[in-house]
Amino acid sequence: MELHDVWFVTIAVLWTGYFFLEGFDFGIGVLTKLLARDRKERRVLINTIGPVWDGNEVWLLSAGGATFAAFPEWYATLFSGFYLPLLAILVCLIVRGVAFEYRAKRPEERWQRNWEHAIFWTSLLPALLWGVAFGNIVRGVKIDADLEYVGNLADLLNPYALLGGLVTLTLFTFHGAVFAALKTVGDIRARARKLAFTLGLLTAVLALGFLGWTQLDNGDGGSLAAMVVAVLALAGAVVAIRAGREGWSFALSGLTIVAAVAMLFLTLFPNVMPSSLNEQWSLTVTNASSTPYTLKIMTWCAGIATPLVLLYQGWTYWVFRKRIGTHHIADAH
Repeated sequence: MELHDVWFVTIAVLWTGYFFLEGFDFGIGVLTKLLARDRKERRVLINTIGPVWDGNEVWLLSAGGATFAAFPEWYATLFSGFYLPLLAILVCLIVRGVAFEYRAKRPEERWQRNWEHAIFWTSLLPALLWGVAFGNIVRGVKIDADLEYVGNLADLLNPYALLGGLVTLTLFTFHGAVFAALKTVGDIRARARKLAFTLGLLTAVLALGFLGWTQLDNGDGGSLAAMVVAVLALAGAVVAIRAGREGWSFALSGLTIVAAVAMLFLTLFPNVMPSSLNEQWSLTVTNASSTPYTLKIMTWCAGIATPLVLLYQGWTYWVFRKRIGTHHIADAH
């Protein structure tokens, strides 16, 4: 296996880790409006991800940095062609981080309510837009002979990509509802389980349509196997949350995300960004990659840094593993 193939797989793993971890982050943000009934319950939900949300975003920084260094042509075409949606995601992530930090700085209800609105919208929009972006990457976009994107924003809002956006939105919200049930106690836990079951059924319908469409368009044996795993894992997650087994349900909802992202990258390879105008103009792991020396240096650096990142993130989740409830929230909040 060539180094550019190794880095294609590495970037796929980084995006998978990001969607697995940030997925339930986004889901919790959406649930602050769908599940929480008052300020205390919203605080409980925010506290479930309070110690980990910023660490989860390390995976996005790593995926973006790795793409820039390993596949500069892919990075350039992607970020110029998808400028507006990616800018919207970036602004949402900035405002979202500020909202988490600033919400509790003042006790006034209006102040906190405004930041809670910000948390909701800046969680919902990225969850939707990431699916639209990856749907377009897999489907193919208008890339010319100079390897430049020549389409417009309307071209990105096609039925396949929009369906992908709905899938990521519902899947991440389901993932977040299962995480909320896993991390809380009392009435909010029971309602999180009930809502997760409903969201799981909706997600299953949308995901089956999107993954089936993907398989029919670009799939092979490997992508079909990943699709089967994703569908079975999602079904298992729904059954497990119905039975009150939050731990199993969370593991299976996470496996759904892993298998679904794997399927998208399997249908993409050896392309990194297909051209819908001419197959010969597609960006591939070969024509979009950096020099072998650059990839070699990156491989050594990743081999040293990755275990350290996994170690400190694992330690963080272990330290903050306890369930919380409204009785842990002081009345002043």
